[in-house]
This record gives sequence, structure tokens and C-alpha cells, in this order.
Amino acid sequence: MAITPAEIAETRGMVAEQHLDIRTVTMGISLMGCADEDLGRMCTKVYDHVTSTAEHLVETAEGIEREYGIPIVNKRVSVTPVAQIAACCAEEDLTPLAHALDRAAETLGIDYLGGFSALVQKGIGDADRRLIQSIPEALASTSRVCSSVNVASLRAGINMDAVLMVAQTVLDAARLTADEDSVGASKFVVFANMVEDSPFMAGAVHGSGEADAVINVGVSGPGVMAAALEQLPETANMMEVAEEIKKTAFKITRAGELMSREAARRLGVEKGIVDLSLAPTPAIGDSVARILEIIGVGTCGGPGTTAALALLNDCVKKGGVMATSSVGGLSGAFIPVSEDAGMIEAVEAGALSLEKLEAMTCVCSVGLDMIAIPGDTPVEAIAGIIADEMAIGVINNKTTAVRVIPAIGKGVGDTVEYGGLFGRAPVMQVNPHAGTVFCAPRRAIPGTTQFAQELGSRRPHRLFSWARAVLASRSTATRRCGTRPGEKVEGPALRTCRAKVRYERMGRWALPWAWPVWAFWEPRTR
Repeated sequence: MAITPAEIAETRGMVAEQHLDIRTVTMGISLMGCADEDLGRMCTKVYDHVTSTAEHLVETAEGIEREYGIPIVNKRVSVTPVAQIAACCAEEDLTPLAHALDRAAETLGIDYLGGFSALVQKGIGDADRRLIQSIPEALASTSRVCSSVNVASLRAGINMDAVLMVAQTVLDAARLTADEDSVGASKFVVFANMVEDSPFMAGAVHGSGEADAVINVGVSGPGVMAAALEQLPETANMMEVAEEIKKTAFKITRAGELMSREAARRLGVEKGIVDLSLAPTPAIGDSVARILEIIGVGTCGGPGTTAALALLNDCVKKGGVMATSSVGGLSGAFIPVSEDAGMIEAVEAGALSLEKLEAMTCVCSVGLDMIAIPGDTPVEAIAGIIADEMAIGVINNKTTAVRVIPAIGKGVGDTVEYGGLFGRAPVMQVNPHAGTVFCAPRRAIPGTTQFAQELGSRRPHRLFSWARAVLASRSTATRRCGTRPGEKVEGPALRTCRAKVRYERMGRWALPWAWPVWAFWEPRTR
């Protein structure tokens, strides 16, 4: 595809005036070869493998950044869920593995490293339990390590035992970092239908189906999208708005695709996916909330917000897939409160509530993200919030997540300050009427009936074939039985002929269906 000078100038303008950037270049690294019965040796293996594999990640990303003039905000690494490699050792405290990963991140000069994670959507193994119990201390004692736990999936449903466990983990992580505005909880996310190729933290992991090393890129560009929509006339209809969003998403994604290919080539690893997500920043003008307001919502959180977000999310996906054939990750619009200046203003104005954010998550790519809640919120309420969001993901067959921050020592109206990319988050009101039924042990919410639905979608064809065979004409039956033309066939003989026709028409694949037919007719023909 030829790139014209006008397009180059347009891209440069996006960078200079509209906050266009590549949010992250993330290298996924497999740790499967690092498992060891001795925890100390495993930590050494992990450190050595990560540092050797991603040795040139930062300098390569910086070189591409200088050459193409498009900023790369973060350089990150994701690794195999640590619980999978920790299963071979018997140590209860797995915090040393987090320390090894943090040292590797510091050595490499990367911003964040994700993968101190576990997958417990159907059951909690011993290694999973030990890792989850180690998460609060691991996040409190490291600066770059991020953690995630998948507690629900479409097929398995919601593991409510795991929900209660991670709710307590969120609270413990916040308490251990209370002197830092509970920042530990900001590095932990709970998932339903976790994806294994996302470049975005804190939920990035290197899935077991990935190559040994792979480059995934996450684009950004809410400011570019807002600037493009502001140029439309006030009389523009929704179709014109949708077309403009798709065109702009294409331009943003094309820059990410270029950077992804070049980074993979220079590092000598496989090219992974491009995540199309619109990821906001605290900078003024780089806001998803602002885009929703330009589309037509008075204030983000007001009536129509969910519909506007659905339009934005759909058009971003449609426009982005034209620019890359390797779409992955979450790919849509993010709605993190602390990282979006428009969201912060909406919360402070009283237009955006936790319940409205939950409704918005039904149509966007993520879930409840970077939301500060009162520090005295009980664990039952946190578990209920997580369970609600997991249910949205399971029923709608989409990825949803919860990253809430119990602000220890603070209440509604206060603010937690993180600076940089995490921004600031006003503490939001939580519905105090939380029950305990979802916190009872040994409970689970079953998954959907997708498998049964898939089977059912094939059954009508088989049933119709059987019905046609049952209603086979007498002439067909007589021909198959070898009778002479004009000879009348009645009673048991006719029933036997029709059964043979049914068996022949259904074929060998439907033998189990044929047996009841023969069993029904055979006694009558004797």
C-alpha cells in the first residue's frame, strides 16, 4: 500500500497535536523451560531467561521511535502464568518469583512486567492457591510486576470460591500499600474470559498457545479520534459519525501495524497481534469520555452513554481490521476512570456512577477499570462487584475485568493520586447493601449452554432428515423392497420397507438414530 506525502504529514500532525502514540510494545516470553523443584534455582532460571530474551527490547523500541517519529509510551514484557511453572515446587510463598521478575524488569529498563498470574475459572489447584495467597506481598514488595487471575469463562462459568479469594486479595494488596494510596491493588486485575495475547497491563500474560517469544503492540489515539469527530458538522448523522470513526481507527491501527512488523523483524521474534484498543491518558484531550460527549452525550455517564460507547467500540473494530490482519488482545475502547480526564470530571460532577460504569462494560472491551472505592468496603461487597462483572463476561461471551482500588483510610469525595499513566481517581460510592450468599464456600455459577446450543444447531437438520424418511412415499418403499410395479404393500411389510428407507437415507453417521427405529418396528414384523 502506497503512502502519500499528505498521509505522512497527517500522521505527523496526529503525533504533534492529537496525542497519537503507540501505547505499548510488549514482548511475550515463555517460561515453560524454567520450571524447577528448587525455588531458588527456578528464580535464577526465570531471571536469566527473561533478561536474555528481551535484552534488546528497549533499545530497539527507542530506535523505531526515533526513526518513525511516533512515540512508544511503554516497553513491557509478559510471561507465562507463573502458577503453571510453580506447580513443580512445594514452597508455600512464591513471592521470590515476583522478586526475580522485578529484578529482570529493572535490568531491562522496561516499565511493567505481567504474568504473576493464575487461571482458576474451573478449579483451584495447589499451585494456584499458593500463588494467589502470595499476590498481596508480591505487589507490595515490587514496583514493576503486575498480576491477574482468571476466575470465569464461557464454558466453565464463574468459580465463586475463586471470586471470594481474589476479593480478599484485592483488599490485602490495598492494605499492604496503604501508605502509597493503596497502589498495590492497581496492579491486580480479575478476569472473565482472559485473552492470552493482550499487550496491556495489568492483565498481560503469555498464553500457552503462543510461540517462545512474540511481539504484541497496543495502539492508542483517543485524542486523534476526538479531533476527527470535532471536524464533523453539527448536522452530521450517526452514519457519518460511524464512518469517520472507522476511517480514523484505520489510520491509527496502520501506524501500530507498521511498528509491530518492524519491531518483530529487528528483534528476530515472531510478530504477534495489534490491539486496537483506544487507551486514554490523564492528558487533556486524550479522553474516551470526550469522544462520547462529541458523539452526542451531554456528560459522560448521562443517558445515551452506553449507546454511544457501543457505537464507538463497534466502529473501532471495523476500522482497525482493515489495517491489520493480526487483530488480537482486547481491541475496543477502554474506560479506566483514573486514566481518563473526562471520566474523572464526570465522576466529580456526579454524572458517572459505579452502576453506570457496569452498564457500559456490557458493550466495551474491558470492565471496571482503575476505580477507587472507600477503604472500608467489606470483602463481601468487593466479591459481589467482581461476580457481577464476571457474569456480564460469561453471558455475553466477552472479556471483562475488574480492577478496583480500596483506598484505605479514604472515603467518598477523597482522591488517590498516582501520577504518570495511572493519573488520579476520585473515590466512588459503593452500594452498601451487599449480601453474603455469593461468599459462601463451595459455590459456583455454571457456564452457558453454548455446547448444547452448538449441538442443537445441528439437530434440526438430522431431525428433518429423519422426518422426511418417516414420511417416505409408498412408491419409494416398494421400489426399495423389490416389489413389482402395481403390487400393493400393506401392514408390517410396508412398515419394514419404510424403516429400511429411513436407515439408508440417514447413512452410517446416524446409526445411533437408526437403532431405535429398528427396535420399534422389528417386533411388529415378526
